[in-house]
Amino acid sequence: MQNIVLNADIIFMSTKYLITVVGPTAIGKTSLAIKLAQYYNTEIISSDSRQFFKEMKIGTAVPNPTELATVPHYFIQHKSIFDYYSVGEFEREAIKKLENLFKQYNVVVMAGGSGLYVDAVIKGLDDFPDIDNSIRENLNEQLKNNGLSPLQSQLKKLDPVHYTKIDINNPQRVIRALEICIGTGEPYSGFLTDKSAQRNFNSVKIGLTAEREIIYDRINKRVDLMIDEGLIDEAKSLYSYKHLNALQTVGYKELFNYFDGTWTLDFAISEIKKNTRRFAKRQLTWFNKDKTIMWFDYSASLQEILDELISL
Repeated sequence: MQNIVLNADIIFMSTKYLITVVGPTAIGKTSLAIKLAQYYNTEIISSDSRQFFKEMKIGTAVPNPTELATVPHYFIQHKSIFDYYSVGEFEREAIKKLENLFKQYNVVVMAGGSGLYVDAVIKGLDDFPDIDNSIRENLNEQLKNNGLSPLQSQLKKLDPVHYTKIDINNPQRVIRALEICIGTGEPYSGFLTDKSAQRNFNSVKIGLTAEREIIYDRINKRVDLMIDEGLIDEAKSLYSYKHLNALQTVGYKELFNYFDGTWTLDFAISEIKKNTRRFAKRQLTWFNKDKTIMWFDYSASLQEILDELISL
């Protein structure tokens, strides 16, 4: 196999590279992705599933207008919270977009903290049978009426293996697994394989990290900034739709409890910080399993990272 040479002027013309920036929330992925895209004179696709929805801007830390104007971005606020958008649909759309971008560029940058969506682009998804839409609709209705707990219990019964591996506090993940279990009569985990899809590009993954105290401090400051920027009003405008899957998201569901009168505002904000820290921990757990990621401290300079890329 050829050595990977990622230099702005010296790139194997016959080979395409997807440079993916991963890491926990608030670590600086957007900033690094933009610097890399500027260096390679290319564009960015986002694999952050929280940023797909146009109604959710502040609470998902969408890149600001200046950042979006600096380098073209794709898959940011391109869907509505009323749309069903699966990881499979994202995979198909992202691969199609990459095919088009690679006609113009030898390097494309991807950034995002959603591990499943990153893997979907780079490795592909497992094949699942088509399931009657009515099953998902029924499960969503159960979620709306009874909450997540009964669905978690049902998944634990139908597929105890998968139950221990996924984020059971993510309604979309729970419902997706349940619809396969119910629709096929077989456990979701039985359809999982280790096969990787054939891709027409090479993959290079860059991970940003820091000491846990630094990550948590950055998260706390980001939440405070979101509140200052109007997160409460944004969440209030979406309160009527709180049952939708897209809104089962840290930063919104806590404020919904405040609007319900269940929590005080101060407690809701503290819960946003706590749950975001937990989310970051899950992100690191996911990415730490991937031994192909090149890890850098969040404070590393662009040149330090480029030096490592060129040495591959």
